[in-house]
Amino acid sequence: MVGKPFTQHSGISLYFSVTESRRHSNSPPVAAMRATGVFSSDHITNPNTFIKILILSFFSLSLFFAVKHFSSDTTYSQQLPLPFSSSISNATTVAFNSTVNSSPTSLSPPPPNAVAPPPPENVVERTGIVDENGAMTNDFVIGDYDSSLLENEVDESLVERGGESDQKWEKFEKFRVCDESRREYIPCLDNVEVVSRLNSTEKGEKYERHCPEKGKELDCLVPNPKGYKNHIPWPKSRDEVWYDNVPHTRLVEDKGGQNWISRNKDKFIFPGGGTQFIHGANEYLDQISKMVPDIAFGQHVRVALDVGCGVASFGAFLLDRNVTTLSIAPKDVHENQIQFALERGVPAMVAAFATRRLLYPSQAFDLVHCSRCRINWTRDDGILLLEVNRMLRAGGYFVWAAQPVYKHEDKLQQQWKEMEDLTGRICWELVAKEGYIAIWRKPLNNTCYLGRNLGVQPPVCDANDDPDNVWYVPLKACITQLPENGYGANVTTWPLRLHHPPDRLQSIEMDAILSRNDIYKAESKYWKDITFSYVNVFRWRTLNVRNVMDMRARYGGFAAALHDHGVDCWVMNVVPVSDTNTLPVIYDRGLIGVVHDWCEPFDTYPRTYDILNAAGLFSIEQKRCNISTIMLEMNRILRPNGHVYIRDANSVIYKLEEIAKAMGWITHVFDNGEGPNAGAKLLTCEKRM
Repeated sequence: MVGKPFTQHSGISLYFSVTESRRHSNSPPVAAMRATGVFSSDHITNPNTFIKILILSFFSLSLFFAVKHFSSDTTYSQQLPLPFSSSISNATTVAFNSTVNSSPTSLSPPPPNAVAPPPPENVVERTGIVDENGAMTNDFVIGDYDSSLLENEVDESLVERGGESDQKWEKFEKFRVCDESRREYIPCLDNVEVVSRLNSTEKGEKYERHCPEKGKELDCLVPNPKGYKNHIPWPKSRDEVWYDNVPHTRLVEDKGGQNWISRNKDKFIFPGGGTQFIHGANEYLDQISKMVPDIAFGQHVRVALDVGCGVASFGAFLLDRNVTTLSIAPKDVHENQIQFALERGVPAMVAAFATRRLLYPSQAFDLVHCSRCRINWTRDDGILLLEVNRMLRAGGYFVWAAQPVYKHEDKLQQQWKEMEDLTGRICWELVAKEGYIAIWRKPLNNTCYLGRNLGVQPPVCDANDDPDNVWYVPLKACITQLPENGYGANVTTWPLRLHHPPDRLQSIEMDAILSRNDIYKAESKYWKDITFSYVNVFRWRTLNVRNVMDMRARYGGFAAALHDHGVDCWVMNVVPVSDTNTLPVIYDRGLIGVVHDWCEPFDTYPRTYDILNAAGLFSIEQKRCNISTIMLEMNRILRPNGHVYIRDANSVIYKLEEIAKAMGWITHVFDNGEGPNAGAKLLTCEKRM
């Protein structure tokens, strides 16, 4: 600390003047003082005078230290980052206020009563979060980050790890590496023991979630394939990936003639074709646009679902048209198709139309696409197509490219007639049929549903059925009613819908009523500041970031902010079942996401995501789940050289750090803008190759 300079009128200056005079008694000023009686040896020998001087000296010293103390406090407070608080999250937030091209150690306090000069033109001040990419010791930082923006690190040797778990602090031993058989392990989809005991598998039950029992969860680190390399950057990865990262050739053998995929030495090549569009996805998309111009890719159609996606070339090429497509397929005989999609950097996850609702809300997708997806849409009173109807936005489109559309064999023509009959009964309009493509449009309201003749099947679902309740909910053979107020159908076009509060925000079950729009906007602003820090401090644009997950997405503000900052990535927004179900709002913004319970594993392959963001997640889930199990799941789905950002309460943050170190991650803990005694901190982790 640097105190204020001494002033000539202070008590300490007077004391120094007196002592200096005694040392130089023969100097002219002293002689003059003696002559005038102001100062003489009598004053020193007089007991009363001596006591007065002693008291004055003691007072002067006290005043000096008091001035120094308060001066130092004032100077320090000018260097502290401003705290950032927000009411939009249940978790305590952390923040930073850093100055580019400035170092706190180089700052000196301004003179007393002086007005601080304005900052130089090259200085940028922001509020957000600071952390770093690599290892840190008490002496230096390792990693690719902008040190001029870095907040003070926590000296963990001085940290008192307080909180509710003080008395039962646990040390974690180093986790072992799993055996080679778990290289592509998806816990809830590879549970052979449970699948073998199913009463029936004819409806696809074996492709659904069957998670390990308690005590049998993943307790080891999933290994990398031999020769694994850092993934090829996007957009180059759309067309090629490393063979060693997904060393499976079955799709090449089965689908090579359909222009899906081929192998060239140490890489897989993706020409962009599919079973029904072997000449390329772009030509196929052009045909759809000409058939129904109102589809308007990138404006009216912003979010799409590709069912039975193959290697996801349909979604990969729609990205060029400002459409985010979630590609899904089961882990079946072509089990690595989703793994290829994710390695390419295309939004995808493992999912199956079987006996349960998919994990997406009602009116989520502007367009649903099925090209030879091998699904019998008319079975069981059309229950699978009714699930599409639930997820399809009012006025949205269903695109079907399959043999029954264009082939005239009796069996296939019978399938077409059944499809025509079913779509008519659920009030879909066949708006175009050309070549091997048929396109239907869902109605904008319930008028057609309620105007059908009595006894027409399928029935309309009960009014009390919640179409957004999807976690382990069985499929229902009924027509999901649309909101009478038009919510879900009245979203604005892209890109305005990204920041415009959707009307469906008002229907979310939450305590706030009048303040919902304000909360929504506050979250967006908050995450925009935070992600500015992530992008600039950690130089995300140089980190080969493509696949990102927000593990507690709330309203999707984190994903929206990354789009605003120009980060060329996609975000899987996860809404935990323990939280308010805000997933409909996320889709209305033009983003994608899924409902999930973090007490169970996620439905994706290992080595899926480059970045995992978890804000306020663990302080909530620790009441329900084993947090070490969640961390092991994060390790499973995180790519080598991937990064994790955990912002949470002190009561859990250091326990998470111990678990992370036991997994071999490089960790670092940062104070937030409120200093070392604040109730929340930021943990950053890196999973190195």
